[in-house]
Amino acid sequence: MGTTDSKVDFRLAVGQLISRNQPLETKDESFWDQFWSDKISNIQDIFTLVPATEIRALREEYPSNLATLCNKLVDRLQLAAENSCQTQRDQIAAINCIRLLTRILPYIFEEPEWRGFFWSDIPIGQQTASNGEYISKPPLAERLLRILADLLFCPDFTVSSKKKKGPDNPEDINTIDSCEYIWEVGVGFSQSPVHTPSNDRNRTEILKLLLTCFSETIYMNPSVELQSHPNKWLTYFTSSRNRQTLPLFTSLINIVFSYDPVGYIPYNYLLFTDTREPLVEVAAQLLCVTLDNFSASSSSSSSSISTDDQVPSLPTSKTPIGDDCSNLFINYLSRIHRDDVRCVFF
Repeated sequence: MGTTDSKVDFRLAVGQLISRNQPLETKDESFWDQFWSDKISNIQDIFTLVPATEIRALREEYPSNLATLCNKLVDRLQLAAENSCQTQRDQIAAINCIRLLTRILPYIFEEPEWRGFFWSDIPIGQQTASNGEYISKPPLAERLLRILADLLFCPDFTVSSKKKKGPDNPEDINTIDSCEYIWEVGVGFSQSPVHTPSNDRNRTEILKLLLTCFSETIYMNPSVELQSHPNKWLTYFTSSRNRQTLPLFTSLINIVFSYDPVGYIPYNYLLFTDTREPLVEVAAQLLCVTLDNFSASSSSSSSSISTDDQVPSLPTSKTPIGDDCSNLFINYLSRIHRDDVRCVFF
């Protein structure tokens, strides 16, 4: 009964987004908290309780409410990341924000006028003393990608902690060396981390949102828009501006190629739930996307491309790779040594 009531409350909150004639008050924290509280326990509920028709209605009829919701979701994610998701409340809030963004983003991408929303400057509201101009936060997209990358190496949330648990021994994701928290033994990492199912589930949720962010390309006109508007999400995430590129690349490589789908126990799926297989599946997909050489080459040359109708050129032997490539995932792949390959595959 309690679970049903919680879903009803969440559904009512969603309904208020498209039922109020006036824009919602951004400072009404009790209202916005309903979207990332523990009322929702899985992503299936999000997709059921937030139907596509209402997301489109929110986008078309109440755009300010949709913009506020997106800002609130990223702000709450940032707060959880700044706290290193040390509490159960922060962890639940982070996962539900991730699920909601995974649900909403495709409907933002399908409307050309909305695609630039996550990359627009957002005024903080405080003025500088020198010229009186507004100070701007980084675009929502940059903040979101940076937060998600950091959360993928958050102790006791997506990786196992290396310190004793307790309030006196917190680990700050902003100061830890993420290369010590690579997900699996293999390339560039010789330790065998503790396998925690909850960590696998949280990683999977985050990687799914990243794939959703990178999916903007499939909503574009392949002959025009892809040339004049390269995928900013992918370009930013694979560049040096993402401080987690190296540990994430090695984690994805190691988690994919070390996975044994059969295992040592026949019919193990009858005995327990395999949280590793969904993670490996989405990790492999993310690897394919980040290692897309065409995206890397087209984004670097977009400034010299005209707006005339033309078919994007395919990668050639002159396409930058290795040290000359701005895509660090491709750069790191080119640096894998034979011994590293043997470590992964044998």
